[in-house]
Amino acid sequence: MAEELTFHLADFEGPLELLLTLVQKHKMDLHNIPILELIDQYTRTVAADAGADPETASAFIEMAAHLVEMKSYLLLPRSEEGERMKQELTGQLIEYDQCRRMAGALRAKGEQAPVFVRRPLEVEQDNTYDLFHSPQVLADCWQALAGRKAAVVRQPTQQQFEPLVSAPVVSVNSRVVYILRQLIGGSARKLGQLFSRRQSRSTHVATFLALLELVRGGRVTLGPDGAMTMRRGRLDRTKENE
Repeated sequence: MAEELTFHLADFEGPLELLLTLVQKHKMDLHNIPILELIDQYTRTVAADAGADPETASAFIEMAAHLVEMKSYLLLPRSEEGERMKQELTGQLIEYDQCRRMAGALRAKGEQAPVFVRRPLEVEQDNTYDLFHSPQVLADCWQALAGRKAAVVRQPTQQQFEPLVSAPVVSVNSRVVYILRQLIGGSARKLGQLFSRRQSRSTHVATFLALLELVRGGRVTLGPDGAMTMRRGRLDRTKENE
């Protein structure tokens, strides 16, 4: 018969630690625990500590009620619910034992490492602003922070106007002739072939406007994939004039 031991609930952080201590004290196999015997030892230990703090003893009493319920299932023949509860409790004890061993190993390594701690050095800070600024500078800064600073009007330079003034003038009619020649000669079959990076911006704009005139007049038809088809012969202007 195992030796009777006396425990105090305040000495344990939770019911799992008390259960694991009972398993170790009575030299039980953690993977094959005589669960009925362990339940009896736990309930006797909890019942014996009558002077425990209610807040501390509440978790232990709740576990005792759970174990009593488990015991009632295990006393029945072939109780699946009892076996499930037994396996669940065994898994919790094994996991708690591994965590406690790991915590002990980390604590031992931490105690071996030397730690030197000192109070942080107090540094006196001088927040006196000793720079001098003129009143106008301070006023300008205040207006800028308040969002009332007048916008600075900058005069445009000659370099900014140069591309606009020197840009060549490209007429839309000349690009209409260009597009029709490309379509007749077969050099352009899709919309993207009318444009190139070597052309100027004015040429691109005139080409686009010329293509719009040809499509509006019915001379050119655009497909969904950008394919262009030119209509030959005379066009019926009656619909266009309506």
